[in-house]
Parts: sequence; structure tokens; C-alpha cells
Amino acid sequence: MKKIYKLFQRNTGISPYVWSVFSILPFYFIFQSSSTKAIVVGILLTILFFISYRFAFISKGWPVYGWASILIAISITMTSLYNYVYFAFFLAFFIGNIKERIPFIALYIIHLVSMTISFNFNIVFQDDQFLKQLPFIIIIWISIIFMPFSLYNRKKREQLEEQLQDANAILVKQKERQRIARDLHDTLGQKLSLIGLKSDLAKKLIEKDPEQARSQLNDVQQTARTALNEVRKMVSQMRGIRLEEELVNVKQLLKAAQIEYIGVQKVNLTNVSLLIENILSMCLKEAVTNVVKHSGATTCYISIEQSLNEVIISIRDNGAGIKVNEETKGHGLLGIKERLEFVNGRMELSIEEGTTLIIRVPNVIKSTEKGGDQ
Repeated sequence: MKKIYKLFQRNTGISPYVWSVFSILPFYFIFQSSSTKAIVVGILLTILFFISYRFAFISKGWPVYGWASILIAISITMTSLYNYVYFAFFLAFFIGNIKERIPFIALYIIHLVSMTISFNFNIVFQDDQFLKQLPFIIIIWISIIFMPFSLYNRKKREQLEEQLQDANAILVKQKERQRIARDLHDTLGQKLSLIGLKSDLAKKLIEKDPEQARSQLNDVQQTARTALNEVRKMVSQMRGIRLEEELVNVKQLLKAAQIEYIGVQKVNLTNVSLLIENILSMCLKEAVTNVVKHSGATTCYISIEQSLNEVIISIRDNGAGIKVNEETKGHGLLGIKERLEFVNGRMELSIEEGTTLIIRVPNVIKSTEKGGDQ
């Protein structure tokens, strides 16, 4: 059963077999002739038609007109001498597959006019064999009118769809590259800021308190190793970062910047996906990096809460505050906004006695495994 089914390939259907029937059919009309000479001429014309048809499909530019002219001439000759009109169907299919608009319109008009004249000529002379197949001739004539435009429009649509798919593929790649670049920047930015702060502190303490300076340099070494490991993991595995892990990192960053940390000590989130935690972690990291770099604050308060509908992270400092005209451009807020939009989240910014950034993400519950609640 499988072998029989494979005769009809899924991508082409039965159309190749229909075309095969049309290819054999002219010989039936040719052998109706009583003259041997007419039979030989008919066979030669048929062979020439299919050879020209092949070259017409693989040609480009002006040669297409030449091959199409030969095909039209053979089709008219076969219609007049042998009452075989079905080469017009082959020509309609060929013209419909022409991609350029001007050659398509020119050959469409030439073919339609020439075949219409040829059909009417045979009808006027009332050829019996021709009149017997009049219903099929009408179908062929209608095909000559509509098939080329149908095929031409379908090819154009497929071409546009392919271009759209290519453009979407390029856009997805660009967005992914931007996301990876942004994540790498954020990861390295935080760690390098921490290394810079600890290095400056060690430089100040190297004469006053060598032991403390040595401790700071050890922290610099450890932070550099941590950054290297994080980059390797991100590049090789693109592993998501848990919010609890990021909270430990931001505490270290604030401590190195001599900014007092106040707030949550442990993250308690229930059924939050790794994707949501990863995005929240990145947003928290960027927000705290902003506090260290731009606020001039002495304290930073962080709260992480989960309600029935959403997860809320609040980052508040007692610094100078962000200027209004920088809200959408500077301090990495655009990156935070883009990440939150990806998960239908939003951010709220308040500039009163410092800066308060509130991050809200819908509380999407992970699906539990079957039987997990039983």
C-alpha cells in the first residue's frame, strides 16, 4: 500500500500524471491523419514543441520571446492541421510562470489573441473533428484567459511570503543578538563596576591598612572569576539567572560602593517560571547598577513581593534622582522597559526624595506535573 501511495508525491499531487496524459494526447490526433507525411510532420512538431518548451523555461531575458514565439507557432499549426488545441494549455502554464511583468503581459496578449483567432478560424470552416471537442475547446480558452493570471499572482504571493520569511528570520536573529549583547553588557557591567570600586578602595587602603587592601584585592580576583564563569555559562548554555542569586550579587555591589542595603533578605516566589525570574533578575541588576553609578545615594531599599496577580520589585534610593528628560534614554531604563514588555510587564518611576523604580510583572503560574497535586 505504501508503494502505491508514493506514486503520488505529496508536494506535487497527481499533476505530473495529468501533464503526462496531455503529452501523449497529441499523437492520438496526429495518427488520425491519412497521410504518412502529415503524421511525420506532426510527430516532429510535437517533439520540437517539448524541446522548445524545456528551453523556454530555462531561458532568461530576450530568448524567452523567441522560444515563446516558436511554441505559439507550433500550437497554431497543430490546431489548424490536426485539431489539437491542448498545447495552448501548456503555453498558458508557461506564461503564468514568467516572473517579469512586461514579458508576462506581452506574451499573454499575443497568445490569447493568436489562439482566439485560430479557434474561430476552425469554427468558421466547421471542421467536424474540431466541433466535436467544442466543450473542451471552450474550457481551454477559459484556461488561456484565467490560468496565467492565477499562476502569476500565486508566484508573486509566494515570492513576497519568502521575502517576508527571510526578513523575519533576519529580524529574529538581530533581536536575539541584541538581547545577548545587552545581557552580556549588563553582566559584565555590574562585575566590572564592582571590580573598579574595590580596586579604588584597595588603592586608598594600601598604605593605611594593607590587610584590608589585600582583602579587597582578593574580592576583585573572586569577582573577576565569577564574571568569567557567568559569561561562559551565558554564551554556552544561555542559562537563566535566579532572582535569589542576583539579590546576593546586588548586595555585594552595594556593599562595595559603600551604599547601605535595606530590605528583603530572602526571595520567596511560588511557581514563577525561569524566564520571568531571568528577566526580573536582569532588571534588578540594571536598576541597582544605576543606583551605584548615578544616584550618589547612601542607602538603597529593595523589596520583592508576590501577590495573586503579579510580582512586584521596588528599588528605592535616597540619591539625587533621575532627570525627567533622561527617563526614556539614559540609565538603562530603556533596556528594562524592553525586557518587561516581552512578558507584558511594566515599570513605574517616581522621583521624590531620591528615585523609586517599581517593576511589575503578571504572575503567570507554571503548569505542574501530572499528579503533582494529588
